[in-house]
Amino acid sequence: MKPENKEAMKQKINMFRLPTYNEIPDVGLYLEQVTKYVTGFFEPIESVNITASMISNYVKKGLIANPVKKQYYREQIADVLFIAIAKTVISLEEIQILLEIQRKSYDCRKAYEFFVAELELALAKLFDIECDKETQPHENNDDIILVRNVITTVAHKIYLDKVFLLYMNRIDK
Repeated sequence: MKPENKEAMKQKINMFRLPTYNEIPDVGLYLEQVTKYVTGFFEPIESVNITASMISNYVKKGLIANPVKKQYYREQIADVLFIAIAKTVISLEEIQILLEIQRKSYDCRKAYEFFVAELELALAKLFDIECDKETQPHENNDDIILVRNVITTVAHKIYLDKVFLLYMNRIDK
């Protein structure tokens, strides 16, 4: 891979940031607003997408709590962000299991912050970029190891998608 291509790839990943838990709106967003909000975060990585119908499906399957008067709040949006990332490597049924594990052990804020920090760390390692996050000091129980492995797999998938996209663009030209 040419150094300039690698650098461009790293710059895109360096632009990728999920909001902190407190930055997620808690004023109530309608479905289309949630879709637009969430989609904006995934533009730098390109391989993650979310639609209004997907979110509605997650509600029907019980992955996300029902909207209140057609509005989604912070916890639901945090769940959408996690599901959008996780569904790139595992099934919705497996995501349901992860969410059940998380809900038994941690509140949404703690689980979401763990997810964001671990994803940023994994991407930083793979793309050789600096990261201000540190590994979260959680006990290394089987549930935490499971979530970490899903996040690591997601990071590897993002890396592979980026590299293959570079090669496909080079072949097409």
